[in-house]
Amino acid sequence: MTGSPQNAPGRAPSANGSAPASTSAGQASFAALREQLHEAATAFADGPGALEGILLGMVDDVDRAVREPLEIFPVCHHSPASALAMARRLREKQPKVVYLELCEDMGPLLGELRNCRLPVAVQAFASDVDGFPAEWAPLSVVAPVTEASAEYQAIAYALDTPGVELVLVDRSSDHVFQWDSRHGKRTPQEASVAADGVPEPEAELHGEAVGVGIGDLRPRFAELEEHLLRHGKVRHWSEWWHQYVEVPLGDSDHEAYRQVMFLVGSLFRRLAPGDGDRVRVDEDRERYMWTRIREHLAAGEADPEDCLYVCGAFHAASRVEEFGVAGGGPFTISPRSATTWQHGLIPSSHAAIEAQLGLAPGSVSIAATQWAKNLKRTRVQPYRLAGQDGAKKSRATKKAAPAVAAPPPEAADDRLSGFLRRPPVLDTLDEAELLGWSVDIVRAARRSGYQASTADAIAVFETSILLAGMRDRARPTPYDFQDAAVTCIEKDAVPGRRDVRRLVEIMMGGDRTGRVGYDALPPLARDVHDRLALLELKLQQRGVRRALLDLNSRPELAACSDVLWMLRRLMPHGAARPIMGERRLGERSLQESWDLALGTHQRALIELGYEGVSIEQVLEQRLRRDAYGPRATTAGVLAAVEDATLYLGGRRLADELGARALEVLAAERTVDGAPEVLRRLRALLAYYRTAEPVLPPWVESFVKAGYAHYCTLLPTAFTDEDATVGQVAAMLGFLFSMEGLALSLGCDRAQLELAVAQSRPTDPERTALLWAAQVQLGALSRAGLRERCGALLANPLVVPAYPRYLSGFVHALVPVPGLSDVVVEAVSNAFGRLPDPVLLPWLPSLITTLRAGAADLAPVLIREAGRVFPARLAALDTWVPPWREAPEGDAPDGGVRAAGGVRAAGGVRAAGAGGRGTALLFAHPGTLDAVAELLGCYGTWADPDGDPSGPAGAALTSRHPDSAIAWESLLPDA
Repeated sequence: MTGSPQNAPGRAPSANGSAPASTSAGQASFAALREQLHEAATAFADGPGALEGILLGMVDDVDRAVREPLEIFPVCHHSPASALAMARRLREKQPKVVYLELCEDMGPLLGELRNCRLPVAVQAFASDVDGFPAEWAPLSVVAPVTEASAEYQAIAYALDTPGVELVLVDRSSDHVFQWDSRHGKRTPQEASVAADGVPEPEAELHGEAVGVGIGDLRPRFAELEEHLLRHGKVRHWSEWWHQYVEVPLGDSDHEAYRQVMFLVGSLFRRLAPGDGDRVRVDEDRERYMWTRIREHLAAGEADPEDCLYVCGAFHAASRVEEFGVAGGGPFTISPRSATTWQHGLIPSSHAAIEAQLGLAPGSVSIAATQWAKNLKRTRVQPYRLAGQDGAKKSRATKKAAPAVAAPPPEAADDRLSGFLRRPPVLDTLDEAELLGWSVDIVRAARRSGYQASTADAIAVFETSILLAGMRDRARPTPYDFQDAAVTCIEKDAVPGRRDVRRLVEIMMGGDRTGRVGYDALPPLARDVHDRLALLELKLQQRGVRRALLDLNSRPELAACSDVLWMLRRLMPHGAARPIMGERRLGERSLQESWDLALGTHQRALIELGYEGVSIEQVLEQRLRRDAYGPRATTAGVLAAVEDATLYLGGRRLADELGARALEVLAAERTVDGAPEVLRRLRALLAYYRTAEPVLPPWVESFVKAGYAHYCTLLPTAFTDEDATVGQVAAMLGFLFSMEGLALSLGCDRAQLELAVAQSRPTDPERTALLWAAQVQLGALSRAGLRERCGALLANPLVVPAYPRYLSGFVHALVPVPGLSDVVVEAVSNAFGRLPDPVLLPWLPSLITTLRAGAADLAPVLIREAGRVFPARLAALDTWVPPWREAPEGDAPDGGVRAAGGVRAAGGVRAAGAGGRGTALLFAHPGTLDAVAELLGCYGTWADPDGDPSGPAGAALTSRHPDSAIAWESLLPDA
């Protein structure tokens, strides 16, 4: 524990990370502070002990870090005080080498920051992992960078100052996942949420990437953080840090800043709970960084006095044996895995950084405001990369603060004692700034629908001062002002889209979103923007852009259309959304309208660039991955074939994926994907039959294999409880719709007949489906099917299950669409024969069954019923159903009847008695006369009212008997 004897002052360092011994000069430098902490420990702990060991050990940590020959600069991530102190120190010291705590493999990409508008994040991405579990993929590490951060000041100084070397010394992105091993499922980052509890889109810019930052300073001891928040009268850690660290350090000198940050880092380190894995990773990172620093010093000619080591304050108070340029130890850096890492820049935002690093919403925006205020007050000139997008040019007349040389490390004085004893400085209230805030928030509230007035501005001003006094603060902070604005303006309702708290955040700087410049984009992203340049839209900007493509008048836009459809297939929803136009097999739109938000989804476009150099290459890789993956299904591979045909064109990839679909089909033992297989194969067949002279060989092989495959599985599927009736219907649909092609390719119809004969379903739905299949095969007549349906209605025990039989009949329309009239007849007979006490309880079951199992087939029944039933309500009373007028037996055309008054083929009614149907011909003979004239035949029309006993319709055979004689010769029994 931190209070153990090895942590007492004066002890030598040990391998287990104990505190080092202070030199005699160090004992003298911090003697007053040691005495002060000794007295405090005696007073609060009733005698020296564990508390004294912790407090004096903290002094040892500070003393050790201060006297290191290589100057250590402790920072906190995205802290304006750290950034200000960094800018001031860089101008004072002008180091020749800057060691930075950042993943060492991200170094070559930092120069591209000048082509971006901050905030952005440096990303390491790996989609194909080698050496890590496959379920971790894709791997992603991001390091967000803002202008108000110490790391950006160091980067800008090193890159724009001649002769300065920037060396990244932290573990690589590969080691991040090697050391931070995830046991079980990965815990996603908590995104910032708005007042209504909905995550903000800007908070998801980093996705599920692992965030790395310089200086994660937050108590790891929950009780300590709770104690600090309660006694500091603040709501969250960001507000505590702003009030008690940021503001006091904003005006401190360099040594006071360093010693305070060393002290805070040591405090949080010594009061951290015993999380073994996390402590091990922290110590390994410190060993890694110091090892890299010593290697660089040994390989070059740099003097430690001319170097600066920028790291988090938590790591600056390290107690590992490898600490310092004179440290040592048996630490060996493990080799990287075989995973191939891609590096790039992605856009970031204040909300994304807050979500990534666990900060309070709005804290980064407030920090940016504090950074601008510090620069204005101290006149420190910050570093900015030359040509930085969005950076304000500094005025030539602006003078930097005078440089003050820092004392050498061995002569460092104790600045902590005076800093800790100094009471809060009661500065005069900056009334102009607070008044400006009050007026601006009222103006913003009125634009958002609030009934705010000048009186509310005065109330916000006075309430801010009141809250600051209640919280023992010298002046109101932005958080006090935010609470006052909510209290005085918001009342109990939010009339607009944003609440007052969000309005204050926007007024303080808002959620700034960065943008990666064109020159910093990967080749794929640049290629996309180049190919879409014909649209003449500013696609790199955030927001939605409407693109109108008239492919008829401007054929050159067809290339843009191809790119947009591929982006729609590859990128998240909303990046490229078609408003008008579609692309299906064999169909192309002449006009298209798109909503494009490529600037908003820039991260997704950049990550596509990690997978290839063109979107065609990425799409082909993804289609192959889907087709050859371990979880590939036949339906999924056919979908890949369809996408390859739609977006890539040509036959090479489609034929290859089609052959893969044949392999997957042969290995499947279930019928789960049968409906999707049927739908996609029908679409592909229709396309190839119209667009190609012959069918591709893989299609013919697939039809043959599928016919045999589904015939084999059919008897089992009829009795399998896991298979649904829709899947069995899809199997039969494949067999019946592909039967003609399969038989022409050499398949045997007897295989299907045997499969149907061997099926023995017990479920009502599948039984009805089997009856439909038997009708299609000729094993059951339509009259026999009607008799079975009538028997079901006549049996009181079966009537409750009749809706399920109807559901099976409706599903049977997939393989046997000609049964639609029989299904309509079965439903009509149920409504006509069942009494109301039986029918009324039966109706809800019928409706729910049809809706759940056959909703997409209901339109077929509706069209058939509309064709059979009378069109007018008045005719319904005298209407006689066709099936009641039909003679016994079935018409050979599958339901087309020729009886008088009954519908004939195609729905045309035959007129005339006796079924002769010649009255229309005699009334309008002009058509047949014209045909006869073309054929060279001349004659006269017979009288329709003549002798009915005479020959009717046989005159032609008597004139030309050769055909009848030939047929007679073929029939020996005639």
